[in-house]
Amino acid sequence: MRRTAVVTGASSGIGEATARRLAGEGYDVVAGARRRDRLDKLAAEVPSVTPVTLDVTSEESVDALAGALDRCDVLVNNAGGALGLEPVAEARLDDWQRMYDTNVLGSLRMTQALLPRLIESGDGVLVMLTSTAGLVSYEGGGGYCAAKHAQTSMVETLRLELLGQPVRIVEIAPGMVRSEGFAVTRFRGDEEAAARVYEGVPGPLTSDDVAEAIAWAVTRPAHVNIDRLVIRPRAQAAQHRIHRVSD
Repeated sequence: MRRTAVVTGASSGIGEATARRLAGEGYDVVAGARRRDRLDKLAAEVPSVTPVTLDVTSEESVDALAGALDRCDVLVNNAGGALGLEPVAEARLDDWQRMYDTNVLGSLRMTQALLPRLIESGDGVLVMLTSTAGLVSYEGGGGYCAAKHAQTSMVETLRLELLGQPVRIVEIAPGMVRSEGFAVTRFRGDEEAAARVYEGVPGPLTSDDVAEAIAWAVTRPAHVNIDRLVIRPRAQAAQHRIHRVSD
């Protein structure tokens, strides 16, 4: 029987690249996101992808997806994102609320809904797409760092609580990734400000780079768990240490 992978936030960026990559690995992929038109386009290009309208901030939406599944072998909690770069003293509460509800509670909703199916599969894999922001904080990143630290804590707790169950818990923590829309969303649609993030950086990571790492972790033998995979471009030594070249 073919294995099934569920990928959230699959309409663009890392989520879309992961859906394509897992389909290439032989999975039937359930691609979930809010932008159904983009999912339909993806499904038209990749026959083993099934598009599902999904809002991870809605329990009703998550439950509807879970209820429609016959099985789930892999769950990739990718939906999330960053909003704003204001210091904590000037942070917008609604931004923090949205980041927490999407990154953290969205992952919690999906995990709770599909964990029984992962266990039933006999070799389930739960992938949490976090960030190096979940390991090291930086100025202006208070809300996003808090959300990603919470996801990292969830991963570590799940691994303890599910010890002895046939489920692997994998954390993928990328550094600088030039993925579609991430920086633009963070800068509230300001494409010029978003472009400056990557200005002069030779070779930031791409969505495909991260998708390849996810696929590699998922396809290890059942007894091999990749606890945490930190991925940075060669040009990034740490959150604050980035090599840039001038024209």
